[in-house]
Amino acid sequence: MPINPPSPSAVASINGVALHTAQDQLDDAALRQRGCSELLRQAAIDARLLAADDAPAPDAVLSEAASSAIELLLERTLVMAEPSEAACRRHHAAHLGTYSSGEKVRVRHILFAVTPGVDVAALRNRAETTLLEVRCHDGSGLADKFVLAAGTLSNCPSGAQGGNLGWLQSTDCAPEFAKELFGRIEVGVLPRLVHSRFGLHVVEVLEREPGVAQPFETVRAAVAMSLRQKSYVTALRQYLQRLASQATIVGIALETTDTALLQ
Repeated sequence: MPINPPSPSAVASINGVALHTAQDQLDDAALRQRGCSELLRQAAIDARLLAADDAPAPDAVLSEAASSAIELLLERTLVMAEPSEAACRRHHAAHLGTYSSGEKVRVRHILFAVTPGVDVAALRNRAETTLLEVRCHDGSGLADKFVLAAGTLSNCPSGAQGGNLGWLQSTDCAPEFAKELFGRIEVGVLPRLVHSRFGLHVVEVLEREPGVAQPFETVRAAVAMSLRQKSYVTALRQYLQRLASQATIVGIALETTDTALLQ
């Protein structure tokens, strides 16, 4: 997979098709997502599922025809085995916290919102610096640090209350946010930024109330669905890696394919 390193103003491309303009400021995750979408769009053309004159999408918005063609391409290409009963039972036993009801967490956060035109790299730097500041402490004054940072930096109305979101259940927040909070045992400031559709979050879990574990028979369908999704993600990642190995790629690293396509 030929990959040419970009200059500071370079435009990333897949087989000569630009993924953005020179004026765009994209973080690595957004750039990889565009790269994966373009690989699939070109694969759909090669498979004669999409017209050769379909316009590329430097703004990351695929045509309706391209979206349909990619869906059909993946349906025909990706092969996933149906999870066995034994595999489902093992998965359930290893993830009892995930398959529970009534779990609650008391949370506060500092939101660094990703909005049109924002310098994502600078925003990430501010978020990471804030995360370090509220985590690196001597055991005293942490609450004051978090409250102060939320009040001055957070783009969420909760900043006026020190970032307090109160008690949440998984259905109270975006799925990608809930994924980082529920079915875990961590308490305190999470050691990583939480990414959501709203931006980057510095999150502190203040308290947890464990849910009631559900028996396997009750959640059998949900367990099987989870394993099918894992199988799909693995198959899609392998397919994208194969496409990338056959493409001429400039200014983007697709070896670690971790994008919204794989969520």
